Amino acid sequence: MTSAPFHPAAGPARRTVVAAAGAAGLTAVLAACSGSDDDASSDTGTAPSGSASQEAGSGGENAGAGPALAATADIPEGGGKVFPDQKVVVTQPAAGEFKAFSATCTHQGCAVKSVSDGVINCPCHNSNFSITDGSVQGGPAPKPLPAVQITVSGDSIRLAG
Repeated sequence: MTSAPFHPAAGPARRTVVAAAGAAGLTAVLAACSGSDDDASSDTGTAPSGSASQEAGSGGENAGAGPALAATADIPEGGGKVFPDQKVVVTQPAAGEFKAFSATCTHQGCAVKSVSDGVINCPCHNSNFSITDGSVQGGPAPKPLPAVQITVSGDSIRLAG
């Protein structure tokens, strides 16, 4: 038996078809993403202003502040409290004096977990930071915890901005 000679099919090469399909898919994805971003930015532009005015109320003093983080009574004098969702730790070094710092340790980026005996504690490698200024009190951390801006109005503590 003799077989017929092989003749490639006429038309575009397989690579050309695959490349064209990939380019068309990429174009569709980019167009879809572009439309979503436009919609999201217009929705996002209106939602925060409405919620911010609800949070701020008519007082005006809290107009630039975010939602309440804690009540002043929640932060013990000479201690503090870690807010992991906001990645912030709030302290009260002296009566009525509130400070806030990043809750991310400057050593290797672990989250600090507790405040006791006047220091903020990182459990990963035992770095300790001052509740007064965030300075390193012990452990391998190379620099202080960065300060975070807060506002205190009445009995509410809010993240600034």
